[in-house]
Amino acid sequence: MGSMGGGRKSVLMICGDYMEDYEVIVPYQALQALGVRVDCVSPNKISGDKCLTAVHDYMGYELYTELPGHSFTLNSNFTDVVPESYDALIIPGGRFTELISIDEKVLNVVLKFAEAGKPIGTTCHSQLILVSAGIMKGKKCTGFPSLKPVIKLSGGFWLDPEPVTSCVLDGNIISAIGWPAHADYLSILLRLMGAKIEGNQNKAVLLLCGDYVEDYEINVPFQALGGLGCRVDAVSPTKKKGEKCVTAIHDPEGAQVCSEKQGHNFILNANWDEVRVEDYDCLVIPGGRSPEFLVMDDKVVSLVKEFAEKNKVISGIGQGKLLLAAAGLLEGKSCASGYAMKAIVKVAGGKFVESAESVAHGKLLTATGWPALPIFISDLINLLGINVVF
Repeated sequence: MGSMGGGRKSVLMICGDYMEDYEVIVPYQALQALGVRVDCVSPNKISGDKCLTAVHDYMGYELYTELPGHSFTLNSNFTDVVPESYDALIIPGGRFTELISIDEKVLNVVLKFAEAGKPIGTTCHSQLILVSAGIMKGKKCTGFPSLKPVIKLSGGFWLDPEPVTSCVLDGNIISAIGWPAHADYLSILLRLMGAKIEGNQNKAVLLLCGDYVEDYEINVPFQALGGLGCRVDAVSPTKKKGEKCVTAIHDPEGAQVCSEKQGHNFILNANWDEVRVEDYDCLVIPGGRSPEFLVMDDKVVSLVKEFAEKNKVISGIGQGKLLLAAAGLLEGKSCASGYAMKAIVKVAGGKFVESAESVAHGKLLTATGWPALPIFISDLINLLGINVVF
């Protein structure tokens, strides 16, 4: 099953300052959850250095807005990269692609992956790297629409992304308009890497959120589970399908508590009034500040209790445990908890496990926060009976 160990497969990710926040973290954490080693490098930085990320979303203007995202820590050195030792290459989108598109060392690495026929995943603007490497001629491709003339000039065939949540695959090259397509992107990448997914038939997961839900904690499970073939519905009690929840970015930046910045807008894909507990195998409650709003709604607390009464898998990330506490589900249960929730877990009768980022106690799963998402997702798919074999 999905695990954190083994290093059975390995992926190289080329990063840089102002890469798109979701486009680095979603594949990074989702693949780690399945035991894939993901080495993240940047040509002008070393392991342990940080890259600034950017949030790209539409905030009411003609073009996307760029907001500051999380800081992302590199875990490998570009100078140590041996392309032959990896099974796939990922290049996130964002403005850093303009810089590395003229870096000959980067282009040589890309060419080696292309010559070996290994999967290359691109999103948004990172197709520019493939254009600069000279490997787009005769290839079908999509991306952010402003790249259409560039793809055509390179001899490629442009395809409009319809719908925006889908990818284009031509040979070994995966292309997408951007982060909304991550579920399809991950599904294709896993297949190209030889993954066989078992036990995912008809699995359905409900995500419960509201405004200021934690940016990573809502989107990474949403896309990762979708990439494994699960139906994933995200709802909010005061909003309808197609409406947005604004997310919050919580990042340790040297202060006593994490900073909070505005993140992406997360689009709900289901209606609260149509939710029936019997239609789902699992409930996921992300953290952030949205649980403070949700816990004031008796209908929400009742829904959480109903999942427990019907013996479903229930999980809470970070401050999502506030709803679990209000529903009376932490009494006598072992929990993973960061400092923000320790007092609440204790008063709710739970036992926090200091050394663990993610803890399963029966069908209750808890995680400390977004840094624990790889092991949380691994534990969650185990509880759901999903098996991923390469």
